[in-house]
Amino acid sequence: MLETRHHQILIVGGGAAGITVASALKRRKGRRDLDIAVIEPADLHYYQPALTLVGAGNCSLAKTRRNERDLIPPGVPWIKDAVERFDPENKTVELASGGAVGYDYLVVCPGLELNWDRIDGLETTLGKNGVCSNYDPKYAEYTWSCIRKLSRGAKVLFTQAPLPFKCPGAPQKIAYLTADHLKKRGILTDCDLHFLTHAPAMFAVPLFAKELTKIAARYGINVHFQHNLVAVDAEAKRATFEVVGGDREGETVSLDFDMLHVTPPQSPPQAVKSSPLANQAGFVDVHQNSMQHTKYKTVFGLGDACSTPNSKTAAAVRKQAPVVVRNLLHLIDGRALDEDYDGYASCPLTTAYGKVIMAEFIYGGKVTPTFPLDPRKERWAYWWVKTTGLPWMYWRYMLKGHEWFFKHNVDYVEPTT
Repeated sequence: MLETRHHQILIVGGGAAGITVASALKRRKGRRDLDIAVIEPADLHYYQPALTLVGAGNCSLAKTRRNERDLIPPGVPWIKDAVERFDPENKTVELASGGAVGYDYLVVCPGLELNWDRIDGLETTLGKNGVCSNYDPKYAEYTWSCIRKLSRGAKVLFTQAPLPFKCPGAPQKIAYLTADHLKKRGILTDCDLHFLTHAPAMFAVPLFAKELTKIAARYGINVHFQHNLVAVDAEAKRATFEVVGGDREGETVSLDFDMLHVTPPQSPPQAVKSSPLANQAGFVDVHQNSMQHTKYKTVFGLGDACSTPNSKTAAAVRKQAPVVVRNLLHLIDGRALDEDYDGYASCPLTTAYGKVIMAEFIYGGKVTPTFPLDPRKERWAYWWVKTTGLPWMYWRYMLKGHEWFFKHNVDYVEPTT
């Protein structure tokens, strides 16, 4: 028999989603007596949107990092462990170290795992031999080391894995920043850059896909759609791709490289995928507007591991968390739930050092900008938002449980030209 402790509200995951929900619940007037606990195995918490900037030499890794214990709000116990098994029928979770935790209400937001092992030969060469990735803090600094070593005639590959994965703009952000760096050094036209994506277009939202296609062409980046990285030969410095669509579907293509930036396939943790909470794809199966589980009504999910068909970004968490908090309290009080999350996500697309396109959109790829400016345009102001404004908001505002933010314009009409 497992020894069981119990909490009124149990939050699985101490990343952006879990800390924001815990802090927002604690800030609610008249709710200071809520019994909340957070399960999180990691000692360190990273502001992941800045890892692209680390890889581009524009931000130190230390600036993206905080101690987890300093972020969990006072009065919220930290269970430093991982969940081994979910048992929603009995309202318990089993811990990797043994024992179990019971709950009245459960919030599931453990994030995604990076599945490096799905690409043959990748794990043994990652972080050396010119193979890098900004998707893991351990390797982001090596990306910058690789970029700085590029010389005339360099062959550089940037890959994008099958969706869903976190921050879908990141694979091409680093491509543009690398190209801009080489341009500033005067060697861009002497280098051979390729962006290879599993997707059939540059971006899921057509308005932004059109602009990004122009930017890739401006830098002379060769774009290959429907190409999926399947193997890396470190000794030969060769990457192999499978063509996943079009007339050449099923073929394999191999390219040599001096630098290879990899976006790994990603999935929820095994404990989620194998649980009754998961849908067929392995994600926590929630209502896309209320964030409540479709079967277990005392369970909510948010963040990268939930099933909502939005772009998986920190901005999405910022909009999901208040909905989860309100609906948890509505459920406790016996009130009807709100269905307020509209799929909002934001992706500040770094197109050069000092230039960003601020892509904001909701379900269905509808563009919904916050600012009354043409969202297609690269702007220095958005670079400031990306590098200074959003990190400040994340650490000082969002993770502290503040809920008010500017509204995005759901009535925006896209330009016809």
